[in-house]
Amino acid sequence: MAFEMKVPVVGESISEVTIAKWNKKDGDFVQLDELLCELESDKATFELTATVAGVLKIAAQEGETLPIGALICTLQEGAQTAAAAATAAAPTAVAAPSAAPTASAATGQVLEMKVPNVGESIAEVTIGNWNKKDGDFVNQDELLCEIESDKATFELTAEASGVLSIIAAAGTTLAIGAPICKIAVATGGAPVTAAPVAPASTPATPQGAANYAAGHAAPAAAKILAEKGLAAAAVAGTGKDGRITKEDAVNAQKTVAPVASAAPAPTVAGSREQTRQKMSPLRK
Repeated sequence: MAFEMKVPVVGESISEVTIAKWNKKDGDFVQLDELLCELESDKATFELTATVAGVLKIAAQEGETLPIGALICTLQEGAQTAAAAATAAAPTAVAAPSAAPTASAATGQVLEMKVPNVGESIAEVTIGNWNKKDGDFVNQDELLCEIESDKATFELTAEASGVLSIIAAAGTTLAIGAPICKIAVATGGAPVTAAPVAPASTPATPQGAANYAAGHAAPAAAKILAEKGLAAAAVAGTGKDGRITKEDAVNAQKTVAPVASAAPAPTVAGSREQTRQKMSPLRK
């Protein structure tokens, strides 16, 4: 069974990301939760980890810029490492999909979904509203719940089709990497999802990728440069295709002292009748 891995929703104002670096090669066998690649937006760097164990098929190369929801890679699930290695050696020996199933069938696999890495400075999130109930059958990529940090709200979508088992209720605060729910993976179901084989071909690396990388500061580097009062154009990048790395920013000459944060605006007194409500991390 092939699992499609797509660009996740990483922030309300982020519409696209760039593949920064692949940690695995096409045809490699990867384990569950193993780091596959790094994604960059104009605000932060994110890590993409394997949702299942299997053989990696890369669909988007380093330097490609993809919109949210675009295909990054597929994972061909294998029972044993040796079998997966054989599959990698002969990638054409992939079984053709059978006729569309009419009923769901359990595979015996239970997929645990965890809090994703949503930003370098974000250590925990709070579970917002669940769009599904415990025991519901969910389809791959279907919206499960919303998670909130002190900076943004993100959407958590199902990484496979199957029966949902909720671990963290709405309002629970969890650390990055903590389990949120489990999915008892099933084949078939109603409605039937599209067969996860023969992924659509993706465009070749755009010609503008090199121009995008040259002089582009990674989010962590951009933060350091802003604190030093330096423009990215004044720093020579040593990263891939001329990217400005965190180390480049640290070593750059400091010319302007960091600007002090503005004092918070005074709180306007309310009416006599006031009620107190717990604020979400995003409102804080």
